[in-house]
Amino acid sequence: MTVMPTATNTSLSQRVILGIPVADPGWANAFDFATDAASRPTGQVRIAFLNANNANLMMKDAEFREVLRRQVVFPDGHGVDIASYVFHGDMFPANLNGTDFVPALLTYIDRPMRVAMIGARPDVLVQAAENLGRHAPWHEFVPVSDGFFDRNRSRDILAEVRACKADILIVAMGSPMQEKWVDAYVGAQDARLVITVGALFDFVANAIPRAPKLMRRLRLEWLYRLALEPKRMWRRYILGNPLFLWHVAVHKLTGRGRKNVGEASLGARKY
Repeated sequence: MTVMPTATNTSLSQRVILGIPVADPGWANAFDFATDAASRPTGQVRIAFLNANNANLMMKDAEFREVLRRQVVFPDGHGVDIASYVFHGDMFPANLNGTDFVPALLTYIDRPMRVAMIGARPDVLVQAAENLGRHAPWHEFVPVSDGFFDRNRSRDILAEVRACKADILIVAMGSPMQEKWVDAYVGAQDARLVITVGALFDFVANAIPRAPKLMRRLRLEWLYRLALEPKRMWRRYILGNPLFLWHVAVHKLTGRGRKNVGEASLGARKY
C-alpha cells in the first residue's frame, strides 16, 4: 500500500486493482480530501470511480486506463471489494460510489460553493439541479449543459463553466466518455474539484429509482438495476460480472495483482 501525493493537504493511501491505483479512505477522509480540493485557490483534483463495469472497459481500452491513472479513483461496488480482498487480503473501508458520495459530500461541505453540472438529458439536468438545490441550499447549482452536446463545442461549454466561477464541476456522461472528456478538455481554470458521476443526475432527478437501502448496504444495487432494466443492463451484469472476476483471477494467478504498487501514478496534479 502506498500513499498518494496530491494537490491537497490531505493525503490518501491506495491499493492497486488490475493495475489501477484506487484510493482506500473511509467516508470521513474522503470527504476531507474532496473538501480540501474544492477549497484551494489553485490546482485541481479529478475524482473518478472504479466498479466492475469500468474495470472491464479499461481492460480493453488502453486510453481509458491511462486516463484513470491520471485521476484520483475511488472504489465503487462489491466487485472491487472482491478484487481488493483477492489482491490485498482486505476489502475497501467504504463503498464510495458516486451516487451516494456526491450528495453526501455536498452536505458535508458547509462553505457555500458554486457547482457546475454537465450531463444527462436537458430535462433531467434541470431537475437534478433543482433537487440538489433543495438538498444543500447553501450551494449554488448551475446546470451548464446536457451530456449530448456537440463535442466540437467543448471549449464553449467550459467557457460557461468558467463564467459561473465554479468551485466544483460534476460531469455525468457515462464511462469512459466522461473521464476521457475531462482528461482532454477540463483544466484547473475551470474548477478546483471535478467529479465524474455516471448516472447520478438520473437518480437525483428521480428519473431512475434507487435500490432499497438494504440492497445498497449489501452492495447489491447492481441486482436491482438489472431487475429494473434487464434489456439495457443484462450485458453489463450477466456477462460483465463474470468477466470482471475472470480478469481478477488472471491477474492473481499470473502474479500481476500487486504489480507496480510502488509506481502508482500521481492521482492529482497541479496546473
